[in-house]
Amino acid sequence: MKDEILAHLNDPRQLERLYQADKRTFKRAFNALYPELGNQVLAGYWKERLSFAGQDISWGSGKDLLFVLLASLLAGGIAKLPMLLALDENVFYPRNIGFILFPMLTAFFAWKNNLDKGKTALVVGAILLGAVYINSLPLAENSDTLILACLHLLLFLWSILGFAFVGEARNNVDKRLDFLRYNGDLVVMTALILLAGGIMTGLTIGLFSLIGFRIEKFYVDYVVTFGLPAAPIAATFLTQTNPQLVGRVSPVIAKIFSPLVLVMLIIYLAAMVYSGKDPYNDREFLLLFNGLLIGVMAIIFFSIAETSQATKSRAELWVLLLLSAVTIVVNSIALSAIVFRIAEWGITSNRAAVLGGNVLMLLHLLLVTAQLFRVLFRQADTAYVGKAIATFLPVYCFWTSIVTFLFPLLFSFK
Repeated sequence: MKDEILAHLNDPRQLERLYQADKRTFKRAFNALYPELGNQVLAGYWKERLSFAGQDISWGSGKDLLFVLLASLLAGGIAKLPMLLALDENVFYPRNIGFILFPMLTAFFAWKNNLDKGKTALVVGAILLGAVYINSLPLAENSDTLILACLHLLLFLWSILGFAFVGEARNNVDKRLDFLRYNGDLVVMTALILLAGGIMTGLTIGLFSLIGFRIEKFYVDYVVTFGLPAAPIAATFLTQTNPQLVGRVSPVIAKIFSPLVLVMLIIYLAAMVYSGKDPYNDREFLLLFNGLLIGVMAIIFFSIAETSQATKSRAELWVLLLLSAVTIVVNSIALSAIVFRIAEWGITSNRAAVLGGNVLMLLHLLLVTAQLFRVLFRQADTAYVGKAIATFLPVYCFWTSIVTFLFPLLFSFK
């Protein structure tokens, strides 16, 4: 988007077309470019326009609102299938929970980005393949491969969502970073909507109980069941039509939590040594350790993605570098524990999945840390850090596909 803005800087009509095509990306790219544009009159006009537009709330077009309504009803309808078709909830939800939400969000971005017929067919085919496959796996008690397939299917569907989000963009790196930013904004906006919905739920049930009506079951069965999947759909609509709503909140959250997580990790590692706990002989501790690792990595990547187009202070860069370095230590401990357990007790589907995931995360962290080091010592621009994150995302997609579709076969559905 940056190159396109620069190419059409003196063409108001083309700039307007770029803005209308993708307001969110245009605003981010323009704000990042503005310090380089000098005192150009048209650039000053666009700066004022984008700043002023950021104060208004856009409710989109009638088609947008209709899509949100229909998608929310369809998502709620899928969530109600066990009750409507007398299906076993313990079988249906673990396998299909991802299909309640991800196809709706994917359809939204496929529609907004005008995906061509070939890519649209690829997206639809991948979703249908996942749905048919996961529901075709045999019922087996304590099947680790089934659990792994269900968990990684969520990541597979998330990857398809990312593919639709990127759309026809020429610069996939920028759009992939935008996708990470969208995920951060989505979490913030969805949390706000759910908080408001929770308050409304409490007030509604409480008020009806005062006049003798017990509506809890009805409210949960219909309002909550349809409202929960509707929340991220509505949040997506709001963040895409009004990027200013959380555009200033997410970077602040990133700046606050990055140093806090760094301090927490250092204290946690010291406490782990003092407590005598280790992930080598304690399976549950190893699982929690890996959960911590994934969470910290998400914070690192979100922090970098949120501010990769903005001017970052050296203090912020140092915090991110130190956080990445400490996370590499955490990852190395987890990886060595997995290798130890494989050497002692042999390979299983769980150990193979965790081993592959940790190796990928370690490689990714090393790439990001190396780029942060280069930026701090003036050997590279901050854009290279974002590029190191974005270019590795398809590798995760490839690995989740292997675990989802091949592991049950390779390990005989055990």
